[in-house]
Amino acid sequence: MGLTKTENFTEAQNELAKMLKAIAHPARIAIIEHLIQANACIGNDLVEVLGLAQPTISQHLRELKEAGIIKGTIDGTSMNYCIDQANWKKYADKLNAFFVTLKFPENCC
Repeated sequence: MGLTKTENFTEAQNELAKMLKAIAHPARIAIIEHLIQANACIGNDLVEVLGLAQPTISQHLRELKEAGIIKGTIDGTSMNYCIDQANWKKYADKLNAFFVTLKFPENCC
């Protein structure tokens, strides 16, 4: 697969694609759902909750953090994660606007 020429697209398009790519894995969806449900910073219990290896969980957390969906804080020797509420709202607004802007014609195809 070739490289995406991100410069051909708007900043908004690139940002939305980055967010969607970050959540486009069932383990990441499960992590996000768990963080929302817990409504708190979560550390090492994700391994028990998801049944995945620690390195796998760490990779998924890194992807979510790089996209700005979650944030982490150091607590002694471990990291605690939670939803980045400011970015979550921003992404929710962008995704909502993306879906709302599409107006279907009466007869399509």
